[in-house]
Amino acid sequence: MDFNRTSFEEAVQKNQAYSARQLDACQDLFEILPDLYFENNVQRGLRDVNGNGVLVGLTNISTVTSKKIINGKTVPVEGELSYRGYRVNDLINGLQNRSQFGFEEIAYLLLFAELPNSEQLDEFRNMLAMNRTLPTNFVRDIILKAPSRDIMNSMTRSVLTLASYDDRMSDTSLENVLIQSLKMIAQFPMLAVYAYHAYNHYERNDSLYIHRPDPSLSMAENILRMLRPDSSYTELEARALDAALILHMEHGGGNNSTFTTRVVTSSGADTYSVLASALSSLKGPKHGGANIKVMDMMADIREHINDYEDKDELSAYLEKILHKEAFDHTGLIYGVGHAVYSLSDPRAVILEDFARKLAAAKGLSKEFNLYQNVKETGLDLIRKERRIYKGVCANVDFYSGFVYSMLNIPVELYTPIFAIARVVGWCAHRMEQLINEDKIMRPAYKSVAEDRIYIPVEER
Repeated sequence: MDFNRTSFEEAVQKNQAYSARQLDACQDLFEILPDLYFENNVQRGLRDVNGNGVLVGLTNISTVTSKKIINGKTVPVEGELSYRGYRVNDLINGLQNRSQFGFEEIAYLLLFAELPNSEQLDEFRNMLAMNRTLPTNFVRDIILKAPSRDIMNSMTRSVLTLASYDDRMSDTSLENVLIQSLKMIAQFPMLAVYAYHAYNHYERNDSLYIHRPDPSLSMAENILRMLRPDSSYTELEARALDAALILHMEHGGGNNSTFTTRVVTSSGADTYSVLASALSSLKGPKHGGANIKVMDMMADIREHINDYEDKDELSAYLEKILHKEAFDHTGLIYGVGHAVYSLSDPRAVILEDFARKLAAAKGLSKEFNLYQNVKETGLDLIRKERRIYKGVCANVDFYSGFVYSMLNIPVELYTPIFAIARVVGWCAHRMEQLINEDKIMRPAYKSVAEDRIYIPVEER
């Protein structure tokens, strides 16, 4: 065997050739026949044939409701999302009536299970403001020196690197986990926005600017301040982003990244490892990256239809998408349908209102109407052509990408913005797991491999 020194480029080519050859030779051995899952009563994806999640735990943090039992029958209902028992619609409305930015208030609710009074809220805001800082030279040495087009990977690297600055990294006492949680919640926007600026400068040849957060501003205001060259933003823009952050902050314990948080926490891992795992889970296109697929689909639709208002033309093209004849040939109309919600996604209902207001303010009402037509036509087509057991509705991803685009947030930051919000839910679930569970999560897999007899290498 030749062990001579190989260049990096040669190694890449040899790896590709070797992997292709090996997979071609043995890929059939990897397959498990679908019937075996049914015969062994395995719920693939931890969901049963009716789409219900397999129950693996209990939580007080949030509630997702899409159906109710009425007269002994399960009936689809308008979707509801509650944080600590408060309906998210009521929380958003309450904040709007008071003309307040709400990220900090709702984060307090999720972490401490009660809405704060004025004194508690001021103290919590001050704690987050105090923690909106990074170690000396961290931005220069860690973020700027290793730019990546994948901002989620950059954030994960930064989170794991921050562990080396924490003398109590492995301390999983509730007090220390809360301290670490507050730091992460406060620091995530900087990790995301600065990583984007590094990529934009070194990979795209654009200008580099690093704005420090303003301790007097809210989370949403600071994100826009740090992101934009002139740090300016309108009241409506900041309120729309604030609402989006609140709506993405938490969504039950069963979503993929929160379940990951629970699983890794159950192993006794430190906070940084847990959040790095959650980030890695969230970045998948089936989870946090879904709104990017909506944006790609909408761009494709705009290229292939002439009249935004012609519903017949739009319906014909959406039918092609549904039949795997157009766009990415998956047969999916992205942003329509949800694993849990049936008649409506309450987050989508709220974001739709902000999308309408932003579109009107920015002269994009025609674009908003296209989204509405795609939603309504897509829903009609799916109801006609697909077997729907629980109802179908537009989900939050249908509008979130459109809202972010109107806020001039680059597409590379769409999923990181999701992470900036969801880290609050992750931290709340991590603490709940530490308080109530003392066993490592270890689900069972049944082996369906056949016994084989070892054959010496010279006889194979």
